[in-house]
Amino acid sequence: MPNVTIIATGGTIASRAATEGGPVNAGIAGQALLDSLHERPDGITLRVEDFEAKGSYALDLATIHRLCQRIDAVLADPDVAGVVVTHGTDTMEESAYLADLLVTSSKPVVFTGAQRHAGVPDTDGPRNIADAIRCAAHPALVGQGAVILFEGDIHAARDVAKTHTSRVDAFRSAGLGKLGEVDAGDVHIYRHRLMRSVLTTDRLDDGVEILLLGLGASPALLNFCLTMGASGVVLAAFGRGNAPQGFADSAKRLIDAGIPVVVASRCGEGRTLPVYGGDSGGRTLEQSGVIFAGSLQPVKARLLLSVLLGRHSDMPFMRQSFADYSA
Repeated sequence: MPNVTIIATGGTIASRAATEGGPVNAGIAGQALLDSLHERPDGITLRVEDFEAKGSYALDLATIHRLCQRIDAVLADPDVAGVVVTHGTDTMEESAYLADLLVTSSKPVVFTGAQRHAGVPDTDGPRNIADAIRCAAHPALVGQGAVILFEGDIHAARDVAKTHTSRVDAFRSAGLGKLGEVDAGDVHIYRHRLMRSVLTTDRLDDGVEILLLGLGASPALLNFCLTMGASGVVLAAFGRGNAPQGFADSAKRLIDAGIPVVVASRCGEGRTLPVYGGDSGGRTLEQSGVIFAGSLQPVKARLLLSVLLGRHSDMPFMRQSFADYSA
């Protein structure tokens, strides 16, 4: 009989309003979440741990680094088949991606949560937890890295994003599609990842900033990142990886000062590629020394850069890592 450990971290799934119409706050313990299941999956032994009960908007990189270390420690037990992490949806895709990068075990790591808090009659939390438990115990998810289970869909942490603020089917893997689904309690896997590599680090660098670029935006904030001592910068740029005028020169100043600049696309699908010239087109940005993020979304490019800087990686290793992890 497989054993699954549930690690509860708070979020909407563990939240309710203290008074009618009042603010919704996390605080429901993991055992109470387990007790809320309409039915427990058959043939699976369960254990529950409480990590930190917070809304995921209040978490930080150091906390999720500790969470990843705890996941690895739990999975080191040969009797544990997999882990379910209950988590807020605001930053779930980021925490799951860090787990995908940092957890060394090949056993399933399944993140889930809810869009409707535990105090409403139609909360989606219990169904999501039950389905996540089924995934964590399923051998087909071994070696697939961290995943998100939501509304029956199984998404690779590498690919998934929250795409709706409130609907219960909020998560999508744009352009790539889900790994599989849970239907009537059965786990169905439709595709497998071709590659998963793991990075190890004693810390994550929390000095990486991310800038969303808009039409005619000024590079003033990028310049400020140099004076404020940022460790690195990710630009959520246009299309294939282009920026407004002045960004290439500003990026070069940061890079010359030893601060890596990564160019990702603000588009939901596709890859960056240095094609266009002129002032701050992708080819010009390439000449300034930026790293292109490939198909990695900007928020995930920031996390990968935070890991690499925490490892004190040099520029050639960072370039190769982005090439590998955006494949």
